Amino acid sequence: MPPLLIFRVHTDLRLGLGHVARALAIQAQWAALGGRACLAVSGDKRARRVGSGWHPLLDQALPCAVLDLGEDPHARIPEELKAQATIALLDQWDCVPEQIQALRPLKVALMEDEGDAHEQADLLFQPYLEGINWPAGPLRIMDGRKVRPCEARHGACRVLRGLNFVVVSPVAIPLRPRREVPQPLSVKKLLVTFGGTDGPGLAQRAFEVIGGLVAQGRWAGACTLLAPRGVEGAPVPGCSVLSHIPEFTRGIKDFDAIWCAAGLTLAEALCMGVPAAAWGQNERQARMIGDLARANACFSLGVGPDANAAAVAEALAHWFSPEGQESRQEQARDGMALIDGMGATRVAQELWILSQNGLTREIHP
Repeated sequence: MPPLLIFRVHTDLRLGLGHVARALAIQAQWAALGGRACLAVSGDKRARRVGSGWHPLLDQALPCAVLDLGEDPHARIPEELKAQATIALLDQWDCVPEQIQALRPLKVALMEDEGDAHEQADLLFQPYLEGINWPAGPLRIMDGRKVRPCEARHGACRVLRGLNFVVVSPVAIPLRPRREVPQPLSVKKLLVTFGGTDGPGLAQRAFEVIGGLVAQGRWAGACTLLAPRGVEGAPVPGCSVLSHIPEFTRGIKDFDAIWCAAGLTLAEALCMGVPAAAWGQNERQARMIGDLARANACFSLGVGPDANAAAVAEALAHWFSPEGQESRQEQARDGMALIDGMGATRVAQELWILSQNGLTREIHP
């Protein structure tokens, strides 16, 4: 019987739908390896849609089995499902050791953890929190195996670090340009989005910043603002406020630049070579964005809820202008170099190896 992988995810105003989308991208690669999957989801009303078997963003059924666990982010997997599975991947930011222990004797992997819960697990994918860019060499010997610098160990948990394990939508990969695309002299078409939930209300703050730039004559482009909860204030010339964009990932390529938060949208923009300015929704996201900015992959605007609107407007006005063209060009180039779109494949392969009785292999550069 092909191994069954349980994806344990959670969605709410704080987390949005990015964890669900990431699980579905990995599931596609897991299925290509021959595995079966079940998506176990908890959370708010969006989780009810997913739990009923429907895609959270598209009008289509999900490609795998689904289990609705209700609202509790720490709800346990039923014993009857656990008895059928081989491995579980937890992707919900704030896992607790008790969740991992309750999944035993399954193999357990985590996606991102800044606490110590992962030390109870077998494998941790850490794309951002322990450094984003790891070279291919030199190799070293660990537990009798040759390993790359991206690999470490926390207690009994094997840790894989860096942007090679960033997961993007399968739609983004064929949209990557084959060569570096010259950036326009100035940004004429801007996409602004902070996720399908925008828990911190950043869309309203961004609307006010864009409105100020337009009113002062410092920017005259066309802005598409995604605001799930709408915005307040007088209409801004050239600014369209929408609740969603159909086939959102494909639509990113239609814009000269994007202003977003950390997460799947930022990763997809970098993967496809679209210059990105980013606001962190909290301190943790701001640290992740800061690491990307230091690698020249994006333009960091700090912590969105605490940002000074005048300073953000000044920074964006320069970035949108001809003076910012060189920066946008370099960011598009370096972002594509850091996120190649193959993260879901790498994650699925590592999970497959772990599922095979935890067998490991030599890793060569």
